[in-house]
Amino acid sequence: MITIISATNRPGSSTLKVARYYQKRLLETEVEAGMLSLAQLPANLLETDLYGKRSAEFQKIQDIVTATDKFIFIIPEYNGSFPGVLKIFIDACSFPESFYDKKAALVGISSGKYGNIRGIDHFTGVCHYLHLNIMPLKLHIANIKTEFNEYSDLFKEDTVKFTNEQIEKFIKF
Repeated sequence: MITIISATNRPGSSTLKVARYYQKRLLETEVEAGMLSLAQLPANLLETDLYGKRSAEFQKIQDIVTATDKFIFIIPEYNGSFPGVLKIFIDACSFPESFYDKKAALVGISSGKYGNIRGIDHFTGVCHYLHLNIMPLKLHIANIKTEFNEYSDLFKEDTVKFTNEQIEKFIKF
């Protein structure tokens, strides 16, 4: 099972648009992929699901994570790194069964010109600690607001080429 993680809780985010694009592309290759937006996290996650506690609300999310073999993380740049809500999500998930020896692809996005290079590097370090195997081809999509057409699909030739390559390699990974 593949799960695409839209790694922000910001409403109406470009991150969610990219995640939906990846899901659509995977379905076109006849590979099913679920979607988990961090906007779905319980609002009181800090009080209910850290330090060994588990709420019924987060248990549904935990069940998805546990059942997932491969993750695609779409990660926006927040203050030169990845969003804090992504780290809270990782911390709330059960260890080690959530991520240990599973596989992941990473996609960084930013409104600036570097496509969250630093944030992807930072998150790679977290993944290594979790024993989450990262596919070597990591994408960095810069100036994200210019990347969508009127249907909220990525349309620029290079971006489409590299996302297709990443998807094809990830299916085989």
